[in-house]
Amino acid sequence: MRKGFGSSSENEDDEKINLTPMLDVVFIMLIFFIVTATFVKEIGIDVNQPEDDKPKTVDPDKKSIVVRISNRDRIMIAQRDVDARSVRANIERLHAENPEAPVIIQPHKDSKTETMILVMDSARQAGVYNISLAAAN
Repeated sequence: MRKGFGSSSENEDDEKINLTPMLDVVFIMLIFFIVTATFVKEIGIDVNQPEDDKPKTVDPDKKSIVVRISNRDRIMIAQRDVDARSVRANIERLHAENPEAPVIIQPHKDSKTETMILVMDSARQAGVYNISLAAAN
């Protein structure tokens, strides 16, 4: 049988462009430029910083007061359980040790909002107004 004029399979094969030779040329040029590139070390002065001027490593728990609220509304300050009535006293003590430290509250997603508000009020009563909320791990 004779194929009809302009059959679709014959036209599709003729219209496709073969990109393989172009990709080969691009990769060869890339290899050429990488091999022939000169890596120049810039001239400069090596500076050795004195030991006294280096910033001291700060313990993350010392630079901020982290209050964690568990899913069962247990309040934890500095990795220990704290009664809801003594939250203010603990925050006052930690704030006295480091007056620049902010209070970061990490409530669990299943904790009650009342517990978080209690901690925020206790922090404000302790004289800390830099209070942040953070997502619990």
